[in-house]
Amino acid sequence: MPDHFQTIYAQHADQYEALIQREDYEGNILKTLQGIRSLAGLDVAEWGAGTGRLTLMLAPLVKSLRAYEGSQHMLDVAIAKLKATGLNNWTAEVADNRNVPAGAMSADVAIEGWSFGHLVGWYPDRWRDEMGKALGEMQRVVRPGGTIILLETLGTGRETPQAPTEGLAELYAWLEGGLGYQSTSIRTDYRFESLAEAEQLTRFFFGDALADEAVRKNWVILPECTGVWWKTI
Repeated sequence: MPDHFQTIYAQHADQYEALIQREDYEGNILKTLQGIRSLAGLDVAEWGAGTGRLTLMLAPLVKSLRAYEGSQHMLDVAIAKLKATGLNNWTAEVADNRNVPAGAMSADVAIEGWSFGHLVGWYPDRWRDEMGKALGEMQRVVRPGGTIILLETLGTGRETPQAPTEGLAELYAWLEGGLGYQSTSIRTDYRFESLAEAEQLTRFFFGDALADEAVRKNWVILPECTGVWWKTI
């Protein structure tokens, strides 16, 4: 049976899109990515594109962008947004993170956001194997001297970074200690238009406990920490 997030990605892309439109209102994600590597003129491949949270940041800057996403329902939203930009430097396809239809050594940057971490929950007994497949695809696609970048949660409703589950803590330690990724953390707070919107969208995605806390603390701005991991190939 699909879990909460799988159901959202398969059936509720519009609500998900409404949520992420409120995220990172200070613009810290793009500043951090540009600090890792200037994106201008690069060929980029994106894993787990969703409704285009990172895709729409990257497309105006890069030479080419190939976006891959496992849910057609989510990808349809991203495609509509990309078409509205008038840009023609992108393609978008449905693909599993562990098997993307991209040529070897065809990208300068391979990036994913808030996608690989789900493998820990979906495959608790073999997540290293599944993560290895996804990371192996990134390494296959990136040219020598290219960069792999991963963005994953370090806690929503938190003002200081901390992996929200033991499994994610193990994943992050494995990336840094076992695989040699560099890392940093940033704030990606949500700014909602009203407390009512904050409650509704928080309850939809993050659940009752965080939504109740948001109401109790009058969180029109909902704190969030995000981790960024990167490695040069």
